[in-house]
Amino acid sequence: MTATEPSRAEPPAADAADAAGAPVGHGLVRQLGSFVAIGVLAAVVDFGVYHLLLNAGLWVPVSKGISFILGTTTAYLLNKRFTFTGANTGGRARFAGFVALYGTTFAVNVGMNSLVLHLLPPLTYDTSLAWLVAQGTATAINFVMLRWVIFKA
Repeated sequence: MTATEPSRAEPPAADAADAAGAPVGHGLVRQLGSFVAIGVLAAVVDFGVYHLLLNAGLWVPVSKGISFILGTTTAYLLNKRFTFTGANTGGRARFAGFVALYGTTFAVNVGMNSLVLHLLPPLTYDTSLAWLVAQGTATAINFVMLRWVIFKA
């Protein structure tokens, strides 16, 4: 073998998509890691807006609704760009699926927040605890549905 000949020991391209330069879908562990990191950022947006609106005197469900929309929009845009990059993310059907999913998780999130506040005795951090339970529930639903329905490869 000469210096200009390719090595025969080089592995072939992983698949046709990789060889063509198209993005390759990420594994579950990488997607979950990216999803969690982006989720933390989106949660900071949601949590911050929620408490800002509560301190401004807005009604709890309205505050939670607005904060959820802003946090969810942040998460969706970043996950579309960085987590589910190998998936087909376009088309009206995908967008309709997104609207249905986030409409459902919106109702679950706001409803769970209100339910936890109703069930808890008055505590110093009751709104934060209710937010955490609602956020955890919605996050679990979102990851499963985004991975296997909305952004399926």
